[in-house]
Amino acid sequence: MEYNRKEIGRGIGINTINTDKFKSNLISFSFIRPLLNEEASLNALIPTVLKRGTMNYKTSMEIQKKLEELYGANLSLDVNKKGEKHIIKFSIEGPEAEFTGEENYAEKLFDILMEIIYNPLIEDGGFLEKYTTQEKDNLVKRIEGRINDKKQYAYERAIEEMCKGEKFSIYKYGNIESIKKIDNRSLYNHYKKVLETSPIEITIVGKTVALDFEKILGGILDSNRRDIIHIPRESISNKTQSGKSIIFEKMDVSQGKLILGYRINVPYEDKLFDAFIVASEILGGGPSSKLFINVREKESLAYYVYSQVLKHKSIMLVSSGIEIDNFEKTKEIIKSQVDEMIQGNFTDEAIDDAKSSITTSIKTLQDNNYAVAEYYLSNAVSKESRAFADYVKDIQSVTKEDIIKSCQELKLDTIYFLTNEDER
Repeated sequence: MEYNRKEIGRGIGINTINTDKFKSNLISFSFIRPLLNEEASLNALIPTVLKRGTMNYKTSMEIQKKLEELYGANLSLDVNKKGEKHIIKFSIEGPEAEFTGEENYAEKLFDILMEIIYNPLIEDGGFLEKYTTQEKDNLVKRIEGRINDKKQYAYERAIEEMCKGEKFSIYKYGNIESIKKIDNRSLYNHYKKVLETSPIEITIVGKTVALDFEKILGGILDSNRRDIIHIPRESISNKTQSGKSIIFEKMDVSQGKLILGYRINVPYEDKLFDAFIVASEILGGGPSSKLFINVREKESLAYYVYSQVLKHKSIMLVSSGIEIDNFEKTKEIIKSQVDEMIQGNFTDEAIDDAKSSITTSIKTLQDNNYAVAEYYLSNAVSKESRAFADYVKDIQSVTKEDIIKSCQELKLDTIYFLTNEDER
């Protein structure tokens, strides 16, 4: 798997991952925006409206028919957030050209993706009003439907409470109040700004890297691109509540969702950050982790319990599903297990198991072209250039002293509990 990145235009980077591992090719365009309240809902609406129709393919049915003609190519449009960056992503995947018998098949994939992005269906200076209205309603329903997945809802709410006043707290789909203010013209005007001012990362996975994409792109990507926005690196806040910020949210739930949020206070660029990845795996990465053994197995307190590091914001969340009455006991055991990590009370075998698990996860990423593209996009957004093999090497070089030193930087910031009881 050969990776290369270069700048091909004003604020445009192209990431090519040359590999014959997959039987399909993936082409992806990512427009990077700052994560802001005033544009989060606008960004979230853009892909949903664009996939409804273009000037040459007026309906989603016509688009789907074209994809079927391209041997069942798959189109994926969505928004996501990486740290305090909001990413509008357009991807298309289709079989490798040798399986289609068409030498220019990859160019055809590229053409339909460019049609979706750069030739949207416009009417009277805006997107089609009917499509905009329908997609606004769908987005509102999606936001209202957050509560249907209590585990994910609690996770997102814990972040919102922990990072209140910080951009990272903004939900990737924005909020209902903002959606109501959007119309087809304001959405189109914002989209033009996205095209003209956003840093763009193009990611290509497969054999299509042999094509001259710079030539194919021509002057399209440089037209009207003069004021590319600068998106600052996320701040690593060292403000902590020392566990005093305890949020109880009441809802009709049969199972409580307890989340402890820790500030790591070390940026991901620091070599010590890899030690946090290993530490989190030892603490709550799987069946042999300290949390699983002590909270679930020994005390039978949790239906699930795990820890997760949020790289771009230097945060660690410990999530668990518990009986409502077990709040205090579970909370204290989780805190005690973090203290155990700080004191170095874990074995060399636990370190080896954690490294092995992480290494397996890294290798698994390489079995899926979307995961490969996402990994290198994350690198580009973070201004990193670490290949998979280098990541594995860095993880393997982490020492016990590194892990202890990293854990000493952990500070408990917020405790969030989704419960069916009134605040205690």
